[in-house]
Amino acid sequence: MEKTGYLGPEGSYSHIAAQTMRTDDKLLSYASFPLVFSALAAGEVDSIVIPIENTLNGGVLQNIDLLQSTQNILAVDEKRIKIDHRLATLNGSDIKNIKRVYSHKQALGQCAKYLAENLPNAKLIETPSTAASLNLLQTKEDACIVGAHTKVEGITLSDKNVADEDNNFTHFLRIVRGAAKEGMQSKRVYFSVTCNNRSGALLSLLQPIYAHGLNMTKIESRPIKDRPDEYVFFIEAEGNYSSPEMQGAISEIKKVANSFKILGCY
Repeated sequence: MEKTGYLGPEGSYSHIAAQTMRTDDKLLSYASFPLVFSALAAGEVDSIVIPIENTLNGGVLQNIDLLQSTQNILAVDEKRIKIDHRLATLNGSDIKNIKRVYSHKQALGQCAKYLAENLPNAKLIETPSTAASLNLLQTKEDACIVGAHTKVEGITLSDKNVADEDNNFTHFLRIVRGAAKEGMQSKRVYFSVTCNNRSGALLSLLQPIYAHGLNMTKIESRPIKDRPDEYVFFIEAEGNYSSPEMQGAISEIKKVANSFKILGCY
């Protein structure tokens, strides 16, 4: 039986995604995203499932950086999970008396409008995951944001989704050890690239995608540590990794890039 790692504990959205993507695997939870990636690199698990982007908050920056910095790994599958956030309190709590709200950074950000309007004086406290925040409900002045699927005795969930938008999805990737290989099939290719900080440099990276008739579905940038004003660009394009069009675009991009790394074929 293969093993798949995820950000725990059980009941987190990462756990739901892992269950959905790897129904026959043994699922192992880890306390942080760096530990999830380390488990894969060390061979403790055969794959990991991690969130990479949310429709409200954008990219999960820590995981983008970990995907970029960890060697010999590749995203090979993807899944979008509907996010339904609920405010959780101890039975009998009055929302007017809530002084602390616990949850993962992403969840707090996705519910920012609700929290500002309904709990403007409450302190927002980050936790390793949404599910982990349940353990911090100690008094009727505590609340947390968890998934609508959460069912715990003594805990009341809000009747409605408290996210800023109802149409809220998180994009998860399943990542394995290894690299993209000749003949690998895909619907999308995800890669990172760097270039010189000069006029037209980014255009020279994007032009091959257009020239080979490929559709770019995503682009974002992250600053390069210890190199002010320099950035890594993360790009996703529709296409089969092994097609002449994709291989032609990749070949041309490599010629003008300072660095190039395939992050996923899925």
